[in-house]
Amino acid sequence: MRLQFILGEVFRGLRRNATMVVSVVLVTFVSLTFVGAAALLQMQIDKLQGDWYDLVEVSVFLCPEGSTASTCAGGEATEEQISTVERTISTELDDVVSTVYFESKEDAFEAFSAQYPDGYQGTQLTEDDMQASFRLQLADPEQYQVVDEVLSGRDGVEVVEDQRAIFEPLFLALNRSSLVAVGLAVVMLVAAALLIITTIRLSAVSRQRETGIMRLVGASTLFVQLPFMLEGALAALLGAVLAVIGLWAAVQYLVIDWLAESVDWVEHVTTADVLTIAPLLLGLAVAVAAVSSAVTLHRYTRV
Repeated sequence: MRLQFILGEVFRGLRRNATMVVSVVLVTFVSLTFVGAAALLQMQIDKLQGDWYDLVEVSVFLCPEGSTASTCAGGEATEEQISTVERTISTELDDVVSTVYFESKEDAFEAFSAQYPDGYQGTQLTEDDMQASFRLQLADPEQYQVVDEVLSGRDGVEVVEDQRAIFEPLFLALNRSSLVAVGLAVVMLVAAALLIITTIRLSAVSRQRETGIMRLVGASTLFVQLPFMLEGALAALLGAVLAVIGLWAAVQYLVIDWLAESVDWVEHVTTADVLTIAPLLLGLAVAVAAVSSAVTLHRYTRV
């Protein structure tokens, strides 16, 4: 009987404030869509970092003719210096480096000619203009600093470069985009909370007579406040469900069916990732509704 009464009060309240309830649903939907998009974007960044960081190499460029580096004072790297560097890699860096590839000037020129058959920006280069190097695949990409400390400053080594630096601007831009999405989500969540507060306050004011009677017959505070709390929670939950559906559709049709078909060399987020963050969105919706309800009901329906 009590459950039936509470549910009846909830649906009556939703009907009385239908316009405000729709507003709560829409604002919650938009705000949680931003939250979910930020979470999915961060997942995508993690996938890209995992894929690309495992593929990038550390390049150990050997001294070319005419280099101004202090380690290249003797001119182009000699065979003895190259052998010393190779021996250092195989001994001191054996646990860090998984694969070593030596690219001679001839190999570098062949690769350059294949990539730029008409020259680079109108300039024709020769084999003598190329630079020999070691390409190191690391067992752990985070161990670049160890390689740099061991090889930098050795005779015959001009510079040690980590190719991850190429991707850092991209990841920085993606991370900032994620932060922007989170910022917009916070603003929209505040708007949703204010709308829930307004909706519950209007519902409480319009039903003062009923709540007054309930107080007189000895109803508990929870029994009086529960219908109002459920109104806010149901509206917020509906917005969260719509956000999950929207994110699922976006990932399925925009990422999997379209983007993954044209960009198939990276791992993309999937609908399984959307389902992973779905409980977070639903829980956040309930939390916002609960806090908003507590703020309002403490004043208007206190027994």
